[in-house]
Amino acid sequence: MKIALRMDDITADMNWDNFFRLKELFDKAGIQPLLGVVPDNRDPSLSCMQERADFWEVLLELQEAGWLMAQHGCRHVYTTKRGGLFPLNRFSEFAGLPYERQKKLIAHGKRLLEDQGIVTDIFMAPGHSFDENTLRALKECGFSYVTDGFGPGPYRRGGLTFLPIAKKKSLCFGGQEGYTTLVIHANGMNDGEIAWYERMLAEHAGDFISYGRLLEVPAEERGFAGNLAEYAQAGGKRMAVKALSAVRRK
Repeated sequence: MKIALRMDDITADMNWDNFFRLKELFDKAGIQPLLGVVPDNRDPSLSCMQERADFWEVLLELQEAGWLMAQHGCRHVYTTKRGGLFPLNRFSEFAGLPYERQKKLIAHGKRLLEDQGIVTDIFMAPGHSFDENTLRALKECGFSYVTDGFGPGPYRRGGLTFLPIAKKKSLCFGGQEGYTTLVIHANGMNDGEIAWYERMLAEHAGDFISYGRLLEVPAEERGFAGNLAEYAQAGGKRMAVKALSAVRRK
């Protein structure tokens, strides 16, 4: 399986130490991930270090070097308790809100990024949660891709191309065919987690690809049955994670 990488929660005050440690690994491997940039961050949990004054300059340099950018929501503030069409979580910045409200948030975020020179048609929903109104608003705002969903490769849904994420990291290295994405939250990573990526990038060098390669893979049409199966898989994973967390607390 070919594996791309996406890094969520990119803000001016993120954990830059972890970010640059990972960047060094990616540069060594010769791959460029997708960065999910929060346009108007108002989530205090994403604040880890002092803001970099050259934040946008850093992103533009990475973009010039082949790293792709995605719009990661708008404010990264969860306003509903809805899981939407892909219920990995029961909270959302968008799912459950009226269409016009969602469109306003998405358009606002897009303008903020474009004002800084970041032009993208890839969307990354905070909490992986979105609904039909989100997809409709994304199309109206000029987006073509959503980095989410489960499956062996890109697929079409609601007039957009979905670029799936991995259900489980270990499943990526079993010799299966297809394409997937590993989701990285650098802010809270420890040394062991970063070391895991270093090891995997070395041991499976031929399996990792730059995110831009995913955009070149033809997308298959996804029907009702496929969407229903994905919904069940996402809900099942959420319950499994919840159960595991409960066991660990005992």
